[in-house]
Amino acid sequence: MRLLVVEDDKTLNQQIVGALEGAGYAVDHAFDGEEGQFLGETEPYDCVILDLGLPKTDGVTLLGNWRRAGLRMPVIILTARDRWSDKVSGFDAGADDYVTKPFHMEELLARVRALLRRAAGHATSEIACGPVSLDTRSGRVLVEGTAIKLTSHEYRLLSYLMHHKGRIVSRAELTEHLYDQDFDRDSNTIEVFVGRLRKKLGVDIIQTVRGLGYLVEAKA
Repeated sequence: MRLLVVEDDKTLNQQIVGALEGAGYAVDHAFDGEEGQFLGETEPYDCVILDLGLPKTDGVTLLGNWRRAGLRMPVIILTARDRWSDKVSGFDAGADDYVTKPFHMEELLARVRALLRRAAGHATSEIACGPVSLDTRSGRVLVEGTAIKLTSHEYRLLSYLMHHKGRIVSRAELTEHLYDQDFDRDSNTIEVFVGRLRKKLGVDIIQTVRGLGYLVEAKA
């Protein structure tokens, strides 16, 4: 999953980015509204954490611009403002959730997980496909009840496929959503990680659809 953090406080920005990366996400960041709007319009994000009090373009205006452009990625707004009218303005502009500063990082991470689950149509923190289950809260992967140890890239790949189980996901989409903008992207590495995942899982849930991509689906 690939996320964007738009926050002008550099220390807080770095703290959020570090927490998200530690939780297994690929993360890009921006420090003002103009840069944030550009990234949001040119890169595919699974979720955005957006501060309202931004320089150059404020968060409400930025979010409204995204929604009018047809961008539907889930957005969590951050605000130090405690007036209910500011929260209403954020929701009216198209926000999906909000966190008021100061906040506990675990709360933000939980809200991110919840939005990603809902966007993919999952109601709980555990996503299952046949004998494989992935707990988005703990980051644990179980095969028939036994924990499997994965690298961060392997987990990120499996998580994206599991969130979108039942749908064919192309290599290009995986490459765009698994790595941040500074990563040297090579779609051929996806094949390597898929091969490693298949060996570690030991069960046949990741199917290759020739010419299209990959499909996670439990075989009957």
